[in-house]
Amino acid sequence: MKQFAVKSFLLVQLLCCAFLLRAQEADSIRLSQYRPVSIYHVPVTHVEKASFPLLDLHSHDYARNEEQIDEWVKTMDSCNIAQTMILTYNTGKGFDSAVQKYKKYPKRFLIWCGLDFTGYGTEGWSKHAVAELERCYKMGARGVGELGDKGNGENYSVPAHPSGIHIDDPAVKPILEKCAELKIPVSIHVAEDQWMYEKPDSTNDGLLNAAKWHVTMDKPGKLGHDELIAGLEKAVRENPKTTFIAFHLANSCANLEVIGRMLEKYPNLYADIAARYAEISPTPRATADFIVKHQDKIVYGTDMGMNASMYRITFRILESADEHLYEFDQFGYHWPLYGLHLPAAVLKKVYSTNALKILNNK
Repeated sequence: MKQFAVKSFLLVQLLCCAFLLRAQEADSIRLSQYRPVSIYHVPVTHVEKASFPLLDLHSHDYARNEEQIDEWVKTMDSCNIAQTMILTYNTGKGFDSAVQKYKKYPKRFLIWCGLDFTGYGTEGWSKHAVAELERCYKMGARGVGELGDKGNGENYSVPAHPSGIHIDDPAVKPILEKCAELKIPVSIHVAEDQWMYEKPDSTNDGLLNAAKWHVTMDKPGKLGHDELIAGLEKAVRENPKTTFIAFHLANSCANLEVIGRMLEKYPNLYADIAARYAEISPTPRATADFIVKHQDKIVYGTDMGMNASMYRITFRILESADEHLYEFDQFGYHWPLYGLHLPAAVLKKVYSTNALKILNNK
């Protein structure tokens, strides 16, 4: 009996030790190591190619050489991608080089230029910028972008990254008017999503990304999210003949009513969903309702490279009704994603109709 009691005691001790070890192991797991595997037995949809030939209005000069461009075209063919917009940011020789680089496939890649801010603030600056824009247009530019402003008036255009240029700056207006005259759209990235502005602590819903991509209001005069949105709206309002594309849903994914109100109010404003699939798919019903409501103003984009797997996860999110799926390779979030299951008529508009309307200026 005594021997049995000892064995029982030892067994209890072993179980306690095992429990404590497991608890310690869980406590030591870093959030960055969190890779849950869904336990739900639900339908899994493999969408190999888009339901309709599509235009990707938000990509960049990812290919390093002609061989990679050839491979990209093959990937586009396999995924049903008719055209890709190459946003070069560039003017001058940099833009000309991009035109030359993709000239083998003139119907598959449309090249967009940046704006030349050289000499900003000096007399005659805007005339020089307009002249360079006209030159790029003659070289084949079919849009401007990607412009960008995260609060300090940064601009992604090359050359020159002057501080303090916001899209609603009066000095930029002649350039925006020239875009209207040339009938080319202006694409712009303003602000960032909500979690980037919140403290990167245990309460931050997007902590895995916020730890790396955090916006700090650390400089005098730096504009916050709402101020940047207001500046974009002012530019759109004061340039009604210029077509604008607010990239990443104007980084208002946490509150789609912000960009929704502007899409309703301004006929010359569109929005793309590029690189925000992981931000909008956790709320599938609200997001699908939003896209259906604004189906004439939303356009497809990627902004995430040129791999087939990248394209296919976007198709799965937009087209399927799949639930509770994870995608760690493409996105850096710890939350599950859900398919939006958009109607075919809406998908066609998002994939191509709206983009063609922008490019043909109709």
